Amino acid sequence: MDFALFYIFPFEGDEDRKRMGLNKLKVNCYSGHTYAERPKSFQWQGIKYEVEEIERAWQEPGERHFQVRTRDNKLLFRLCYNELEKQWSLIELVRS
Repeated sequence: MDFALFYIFPFEGDEDRKRMGLNKLKVNCYSGHTYAERPKSFQWQGIKYEVEEIERAWQEPGERHFQVRTRDNKLLFRLCYNELEKQWSLIELVRS
């Protein structure tokens, strides 16, 4: 199954969108003995998404990645937590 990249957060240098708050990403996650063990929901572009399923989870040096499907829209996203910057990023995926 192939995926196409649809949207990336955050945009580097896109200060107007940042000032308007359009790129704000807030992630609510389960954190047991470490932070960001698994995302439960997230808010992006003013819309709250509940995570229905984590299709894939993996770690890379300094990062935790989660490919998730949302409950309401059945959309597919890739969430990444950068442990050094303490920042979440998001990629919306489209099945092709």
